[in-house]
Amino acid sequence: MGARVRRSIGRPELRSFDPFLMLDEFSGDTSGGFPDHPHRGFETVTYLLEGAFTHEDFLGHKGRLEAGDLQWMTAGRGIVHSEMPASSFARGLQLWVNLRSSDKMCEPAYQELKRDQVPRVTRDGVTAVIIAGTALGTTSPVYTRTPTHYLHFEMEPNRVLEQPIPARWNSFLYTLSGEITINGSTTIGAHHTVSLTQGGDGVRIMSSVSGPASFVLISGEPLGEPVSQHGPFVMNTKAEIQQAFADYQMGRNGFEAANGWESDNGQRLTRHR
Repeated sequence: MGARVRRSIGRPELRSFDPFLMLDEFSGDTSGGFPDHPHRGFETVTYLLEGAFTHEDFLGHKGRLEAGDLQWMTAGRGIVHSEMPASSFARGLQLWVNLRSSDKMCEPAYQELKRDQVPRVTRDGVTAVIIAGTALGTTSPVYTRTPTHYLHFEMEPNRVLEQPIPARWNSFLYTLSGEITINGSTTIGAHHTVSLTQGGDGVRIMSSVSGPASFVLISGEPLGEPVSQHGPFVMNTKAEIQQAFADYQMGRNGFEAANGWESDNGQRLTRHR
């Protein structure tokens, strides 16, 4: 509501990329955002690039993200929350990571790291922000139920990065700014998505001689399970999706706290409009 979203994974051209369901680059200000909405069956990863963002859920959890902060939220069996810009301009990325069928009905959980808690390493003109996984010899403390590497690289002009990727994992790059060449053959500018093969040899990135570049490299172990998705619910079968909607509407099986709950953020947005 009143926010701008640039979607890569999750579009008709690439509906999902096992185990990833969606990647959005979002932006907005305090006049809009993402008011109260439910989730079940997957995880959301919010990484703020600029500004400030607040979040609130029906279990009483509240928080504020500043630029460089990270929230890894496991919706599990059910969560209802709001996510709203708290500055004149906020921009970030939100990734949806699928969960195995055995994890889909787990209890909701959060991992939140401030900017200074997210490992950041610079070497030979390349800076790695290690949201999950390992880069430049440094490993993130974030626990991933679905094995995932999430790396933000910033490269000075005319630099080279060689990053290993586990064999048989699905990987993709999303460019935030600048221009990069991938494996010596594919050159892309900002706001492009490139999927990589599962060969396990890793990827070689070169930044342009004309300027710096910034991009994320995201890799995950495919689950190999059927996906049934309808809006904010991601399960394995259509019957489980129907059950999720019924549980949400009836306030049961994880959605007990949904009845009558409205976030402070949602109330402010309603009054504003």
